[in-house]
Amino acid sequence: MKDSLSLIFSALADPTRRSILSRLSQGTATVGAIAKSFEISAPAISQHLKVLERAGFVERTTSAQWRTLTMRTEPLDEASAWVEKHRREWNQRFDELEEHLNTMNTKEDH
Repeated sequence: MKDSLSLIFSALADPTRRSILSRLSQGTATVGAIAKSFEISAPAISQHLKVLERAGFVERTTSAQWRTLTMRTEPLDEASAWVEKHRREWNQRFDELEEHLNTMNTKEDH
C-alpha cells in the first residue's frame, strides 16, 4: 500500500478529482449530483470517488437510497504541512546560495 502522501498527491493529480473536491468544498452532495456535473460515465465517476475515498478526501454515507458525499480536509492539511516544511528548507538553501554567490562576487571585485 502507498503511503498517505502518495495517495493524496495522486488523488490531486487528476483534474476531474480536483473538480469533484471543488464541488464538495461547497457542501455535501449525492453521488448522482456529482455525476451530473461531468460528461463521463457513472463507472468513471465511481472510480474517481474511490481514489478520493482511499486518499481520505471523501466520506460516503448511505441513508435509504441516497449516497451522500462529504469532503474531508485532513489530507489537504497533511499535504500543506509537507509542502511548507520543504518550502522552508528550499528557501533556506536558496538564501545560502545567494549568500555564497554574493561572497564570490565580492572576492572577484577585489
